[in-house]
Amino acid sequence: MEESRIAQPIGTTLDRFIKSNQDQFAFASGELSQLLRDIALASKVVNREVNKAGLIDIMGSMGTANMGGDQQQKLDVLANIRFSRALMKGGEACALISEESESYLDLNNHGKYVIAIDPLDGSSNIDVNVSIGTIFSIYRRKSAPGTPIVQEDILQRGDEQVAAGYILYGSSTMLVYTTGHGVNGFTYEPTLGEYFLSHPDMKQPEEGKIFSVNEGAWNSFSQPVKDFLTHCKDNQYTGRYIGSLVADFHRNLLKGGIYMYPATAKDPNGKLRLMYECNALAFVAEQAGGKASDGLCRILEIQPESLHQRTPFYVGSRLMVMKAERYNQ
Repeated sequence: MEESRIAQPIGTTLDRFIKSNQDQFAFASGELSQLLRDIALASKVVNREVNKAGLIDIMGSMGTANMGGDQQQKLDVLANIRFSRALMKGGEACALISEESESYLDLNNHGKYVIAIDPLDGSSNIDVNVSIGTIFSIYRRKSAPGTPIVQEDILQRGDEQVAAGYILYGSSTMLVYTTGHGVNGFTYEPTLGEYFLSHPDMKQPEEGKIFSVNEGAWNSFSQPVKDFLTHCKDNQYTGRYIGSLVADFHRNLLKGGIYMYPATAKDPNGKLRLMYECNALAFVAEQAGGKASDGLCRILEIQPESLHQRTPFYVGSRLMVMKAERYNQ
């Protein structure tokens, strides 16, 4: 009895969880499991560098813009290198689509998977010590391994993802992912260097009382968007907006709410990128019982036409997203 109180169990490691759920993967031959391990390994390295950012010269802007037109931060570039190297050495991915690269990166012609990633979303918040994150999607390539990569391998719809998730670097570091069989969250234990299952079978509340949107753009919103936000305020919903997509999404996943980045006069097609931001979070949301939309239709059904395509984005509790859609229609 005394020993059991002293040596409390610390839970299931990510690696053990992946192995025990291997049969859930559509093509269970080990490659997808290895990909998830490669992503987890790179995230540990990025986590270390994020946590010491204030101590060494890796904060601030690079003075260049990425393909989305945003100013590249030093840690954006560093995180992109870390994930690219881990996936290249792992050998399971044939191509990498990244926010930080104009075209896809050819990794291994014999790999069976395509990775889409935002290596460090919200990195402009690093200088003020606000939570940031990594977002990733995994697709199975359509062409045969060993042959040249074709456009059909790269520009796949979100509903063709075989896995997706995010890493949140915050007060604790969490890796949350789905392979189409629910959503599970793992918290990083830095002294052991392992992710442990902390949030099994995550479910998003069907309804919520939080709305997350940059109200500074109010004058650029369409009237339906303004009407929906007025409805939220009239019903005493709580406005919560961090300005870091992963952090805002994660809070609403746990507590219930809606995150919105609608079309504006400045960005009529929206600002967030379909391939490596919206698709992954939409897959996670749906697997947790939530919903994701461009305001009119399901995000996962949009056929991408370019790597850096933008879209309006509404994601969160199912009933709240449906209500936002009704206002837009």
